[in-house]
Amino acid sequence: MVTPLLRPMGERAVLAEVGDLAGVLALHAALAAEPPEGIEDLVPAARTVLVAFDPARITVAAVHAWIRSAAGSPAPESPPGPLVEVPLRYDGPDLDDTAEALGIRPPELIARHAAARWRVAFTGFAPGFAYLVSADWAFEVPRLAQPRTRVPAGSVGLAGEFTGAYPRETPGGWRLVGTTDAALFAPDAIDPVLLPPGARVRFVPERAAVAAAAPVASASRHEPGRTARTDAAPRADAAPALRILDPGARATVQDLGRPGRAGLGVSRSGALDRGALRIANRLVGNAEDAAGVEIVLGGFRARAERDVWVAVTGALADIRVDGRAQDAYAPLLLSAGAELSVGVARAGARLVLAVRGGIVAPLSFGSRATDTLASLGPAALRPGDVLRAGAAVAPVPVVDVFPWSVPAPAIDVPVTPGPRTDWFTPAALRILRDATWTVTGDADRVGIRLDGPALDRSRPDELPSEGMRPGALQVPPHGRPVVLLADGPVTGGYPVIAVVTDAALDRLAQLRPGDRVRFRGR
Repeated sequence: MVTPLLRPMGERAVLAEVGDLAGVLALHAALAAEPPEGIEDLVPAARTVLVAFDPARITVAAVHAWIRSAAGSPAPESPPGPLVEVPLRYDGPDLDDTAEALGIRPPELIARHAAARWRVAFTGFAPGFAYLVSADWAFEVPRLAQPRTRVPAGSVGLAGEFTGAYPRETPGGWRLVGTTDAALFAPDAIDPVLLPPGARVRFVPERAAVAAAAPVASASRHEPGRTARTDAAPRADAAPALRILDPGARATVQDLGRPGRAGLGVSRSGALDRGALRIANRLVGNAEDAAGVEIVLGGFRARAERDVWVAVTGALADIRVDGRAQDAYAPLLLSAGAELSVGVARAGARLVLAVRGGIVAPLSFGSRATDTLASLGPAALRPGDVLRAGAAVAPVPVVDVFPWSVPAPAIDVPVTPGPRTDWFTPAALRILRDATWTVTGDADRVGIRLDGPALDRSRPDELPSEGMRPGALQVPPHGRPVVLLADGPVTGGYPVIAVVTDAALDRLAQLRPGDRVRFRGR
């Protein structure tokens, strides 16, 4: 095996680059065979394996040494995967343009795509999103110059050497050539992923149902109502605590997320302002990782179903109980029937509401967090929903004053070098740190698009898909960076020029459209 080139991906990950996909699969198998303490995730991609680690448990030097040692070890052989037939209507909006770019007619593109014998090289981007390759497919398809903000679920696209199908409505820059009705990802099914790594795949034009040759489980495993993975029902000790009267712009249940699942295509998710969640939980005697409610821009109202302690942290907004003003960052006792209201945020973008005992909701992949990209976890809150809370773990602390600061409309954010700084001109690297960037209206839990001067590349070619992390500054071809956040994809195909430090990610959670960001090197 070729010795990999090791590239930094922020403070908590290394990108190990090898020559080709076969090298990736061999390296990933060797690394997965015996990971040392402190390794949190392995994410194989087209030419790289992302190795995420906890710097408190293992040093960067030790990670580098382990990767190089694994690269010299033989990888175990994998048996052929199951064969899955996927129905496909070749009706994508980019079909004609893609065929023209490849120098062929649309019917020939369809015929070649349907005749190819595909296999799943790896999963990523989103749960259930499989990257398929084929020795029968000789084309390299460029991504869109500017990715779509929304790609419909079931869309089948081309990018580079890969074919992929979108299991959920997400942003994406692949060229869409068709749509399928196959259930690609069903989080509550026993086997949630229809196309797991190693599976052999055949696209069947205009078929109405998925058929699978033995020994594959059929598509019935993705029907609703199958056995959930864990804790689908509320715990017996969970009692009604709050009834939602108005969730505001958007309110979701969030805890500290799903770390360590990126290799399955599952992003970290969880509260964007993790510090605000931890503090709110401490103020009501919860464990710091208990689930609370993340409220976007305020406008939230709820009624207490029983006597219950709550705390509100994060953005600046007026907090009232039955019309009387209350303090943020303080424990509040709501009597049964009392109404809590959180006004429209005057500074910052997200508030966190903690309830004593923690919000109890079904677990999905070990977390109660709502992942907006993958549609994991509870649905966004609606009027009439009742939040249940469990048993408290500690007394409510006596708090006279808790020091906190109002989120600012302009912030400095420290960054470390990304793995693809060599894809940009020296001028682009200076501009990244000298410019003041403006948050656009495209800012959500997946990422923040920034407006400002273009960051010019030093090389124009396509980057094969590789592992991503929260805080990564991706730069699409139009040159304006996108900062990935907790619900962002676990793989992507745009070069990462820099990575926001982990400690600074919470500050990004409070940015709203029109706010300004300056990046500072470390």
